[in-house]
Amino acid sequence: MGLEMEVIIAYGFGLILLYIVGYGLYKVFSKPLKWIGILLFNGLIGGVILLVINLLGKLIDFSIAINPMTALIVGLLGIPGIILIILVRGIL
Repeated sequence: MGLEMEVIIAYGFGLILLYIVGYGLYKVFSKPLKWIGILLFNGLIGGVILLVINLLGKLIDFSIAINPMTALIVGLLGIPGIILIILVRGIL
C-alpha cells in the first residue's frame, strides 16, 4: 500500500506549480506592498512629529489636528510639510 508513481509525480508537479505561482504573485505584489509600507512608516513618523509639535505648542496655545492626512503630509514632505500645514491652518 505504498504511494504509486502517479501520485508522487502529481505531488511534485503541484509543488513546482505552487512555487511558480507564488513567485509570480510575489513579483507582482512586492513593489506595491513596499510602497504601502513606506507610506505607513512615513505616516507614523509624521504623526509623532505632529504630536511633539502639539506638546510644544501647548506653551503658546497652538495645535495641529493629528489625522491620517496631516500625518502623511508631514511624513512625506518633512519640514516643508509642517510649514504647509501651519500655513493652511493660518489661512483656514
